[in-house]
Amino acid sequence: MEYNNSYTPINQWAEDDRPREKLLLKGRQALSDAELIAILIATGSKNESAVDLSKRILKTANDNLLELARRSVNELMQIKGIGQAKAITIIAALEIGRRRSSAEPQQRMQISSSNDAYLALVDVLADHDHEHFWVLLLNRANKVVFRSSISEGTSTGTMVDIKRIIKLALDWKAEGIILGHNHPSGNIKPSASDINLTQRIKNASSFFDLHLLDHIVVGDNVYYSFADEGSL
Repeated sequence: MEYNNSYTPINQWAEDDRPREKLLLKGRQALSDAELIAILIATGSKNESAVDLSKRILKTANDNLLELARRSVNELMQIKGIGQAKAITIIAALEIGRRRSSAEPQQRMQISSSNDAYLALVDVLADHDHEHFWVLLLNRANKVVFRSSISEGTSTGTMVDIKRIIKLALDWKAEGIILGHNHPSGNIKPSASDINLTQRIKNASSFFDLHLLDHIVVGDNVYYSFADEGSL
């Protein structure tokens, strides 16, 4: 990477081009991803501005915030100009963004499509390098009454306790169940074990008059719906 030895420091930019001032003048939506990261890291390196450094950071993640969110402190520190403090700041900010969605009320969200189910699960299933398995429990009106993590596993799979899912559904007097898990590889095609597990949960649910409505497999900004594909 060659650096521009004649770069202009941000404090010499036009006021409405400086990230902080731009946010105040035009609102947060007017800033690019690089400009937002520049605000976080505050300073650049010897020969580049914070914005240019932020652009390099994003390039290492293919300009994708989801991919960047998967990076560890040590991985970010491999980027020239990024020390531990900057790396921690970036990771903390991305984690706050992820948690923001999960902090919003989900309890009375009505599920009327696979996309609704995906939106109710994506905040807890995206950006992981190992598999997570969650469940949504719905009432007769298809409104979410409870959302729970069932298990965490490895990059290629996770163990699921079917008895726990059934017990939760009965405890919450649910009528319907929606399953969800992620594929860290980004490939949303269900594996043979995914298909087998789904069928076993469907069979177990039917004994208790519970309805397995869908199983969502989350990848990178995409999902697979067992219901949409006629796989239930």
